[in-house]
Amino acid sequence: MSKKTVFIQGPISSEFIGQSIAKHQSKMTIGAHNIFLGQVRADEIEGNKVSAIEYTAYEEMANEAMDAIRERAFAQFDLICMHIYHSLGEVKAGEICLFVFVSATRRKQVYEATETIVNWIKTEVPIFGKEIFENSTFTWKKNSL
Repeated sequence: MSKKTVFIQGPISSEFIGQSIAKHQSKMTIGAHNIFLGQVRADEIEGNKVSAIEYTAYEEMANEAMDAIRERAFAQFDLICMHIYHSLGEVKAGEICLFVFVSATRRKQVYEATETIVNWIKTEVPIFGKEIFENSTFTWKKNSL
């Protein structure tokens, strides 16, 4: 299985997402797609509102973890295609930071696979988020499922 590029600098654009979907129209064995889009929330923490998250990663280790997730997903689910993209750098509240796109012959597989893959990413991939508040202070984000 070939290694995929996972990280994108800055937010993931709607144009990029749309182009990814369009590229799959020629794959006639696909009967279902499922997409998960992770968006930065403007959470309020101790009276401070999040304006952005700055994502960093130990890229070599993160790419290895993403490759392992890909292999496990293809082994566990009857997928035809799978793509994962995650932002690095600053992503403002309201912008997309995670794009998971899975395709299979049937819809049941894509629903189960998407939720499982997102949970694996959240718990196994060394990606770190620094929540930046409107007042320019910050705190390190804790992942939750």
